[in-house]
Amino acid sequence: MTQARQAESVCEVVEAGLCIGCGLCEALAPARWVMVMNRHGRLRPAPVGAEDPEADAGILSACPGVVAEAEARGDQEDPVWGSYTHMGEAWAGDSDIRFRAASGGVLTALGVHLLRTGKAAFVLHCAADPERPMRSRWVMSDTPEEVAQRAGSRYGPSDTLAGLEAALARSEPFAIIAKPCDACAVRARAKADARLDSLLVAVLVMVCGGASDLGKSQAVLDELGVAEDDLTLFRYRGHGNPGPTRIETRDGRHFEKTYNEMWADEAGWRIQSRCKLCPDAIGEAADVAAADIWPGAEPEGEDEGFNGVIVRSPAGQALFDAAVAAGDLVRGADHAPRDYDGFQPHQVHRKRAMAARLRGLAAAGRPVYAHAGLRLDALDSKDTDEEAGALRRAKAGRFDDEVPGS
Repeated sequence: MTQARQAESVCEVVEAGLCIGCGLCEALAPARWVMVMNRHGRLRPAPVGAEDPEADAGILSACPGVVAEAEARGDQEDPVWGSYTHMGEAWAGDSDIRFRAASGGVLTALGVHLLRTGKAAFVLHCAADPERPMRSRWVMSDTPEEVAQRAGSRYGPSDTLAGLEAALARSEPFAIIAKPCDACAVRARAKADARLDSLLVAVLVMVCGGASDLGKSQAVLDELGVAEDDLTLFRYRGHGNPGPTRIETRDGRHFEKTYNEMWADEAGWRIQSRCKLCPDAIGEAADVAAADIWPGAEPEGEDEGFNGVIVRSPAGQALFDAAVAAGDLVRGADHAPRDYDGFQPHQVHRKRAMAARLRGLAAAGRPVYAHAGLRLDALDSKDTDEEAGALRRAKAGRFDDEVPGS
């Protein structure tokens, strides 16, 4: 068997298709890296000067393309879904947040609760860029109203961790709402930066189906005959559950697509390569992960909004319980791991297939990431088709990506 290896530079992470554009490299080394949209519609680090892998050691020790690990922190354990303290259903206590946010607004409600109670001074997350609303940018929300106003899924590229150093520089308690891969990066970075242990009060994530590149959204505009410069709104979900994708323009036009119209054709999702190789889309490094919980992973229509909630840590459990007690969250039915197998069957398949995919990458001479604590070897499906497929795609350059400006 080919010995797996890790990427040895930021550029190698990008070129091997293991970059998810989290923004950590820009946060830690803004004099060397800046996040730029490459020609494929993916946020990637562009070198400001000559690359220096030795100087970038701190980036590489936490980069999700090099390391993706989790520690068991809950009092219960499941082979597929990992460590947890509680699995169940919940939604925002505020009916407006519940309506406007994606699903039931759990992550928004938790952010609002943290700010309202003073447990956090601000929340680092991403929101629509007001100048280019199809795109996202990192923001720091200082008030409950700002968190609520910025609610909703952002399905395109997001570099939330590009704001990490700015957040730490404030020397105030804060929370992060981000992707599962971002959570892994933050936990890894905390091993080298003690400020995270003292200032970061909660890491909140969505259970992720994969991050599309910007081409998915651009294809929608092309279909509608709308130029990106004409946009005033590009809302991916919300205003119902799952809610429509809604587009508005400067000249007063508006368009909507239902969730199924937007996402039924999986071939058009344009999911980034790192997502297809993701060992942890279920938020094992988070304190709380929120999920869609439609039976069979398909919404049957619009409803009032609800989330599945996987509480991962004692800190997450304390936050969840306090938000329920304050009325910021409503707790629904309890769930068990096998319920989530039915809600998110693609996550089960991905967990079981990942070891084979990584073997295929290694056999092609490509770097892979370290993945301690994520049980990929124990869950290994031994699927030779998955392994051969990954090997074939790697050799054909299907995972390849480019560093902007290279």
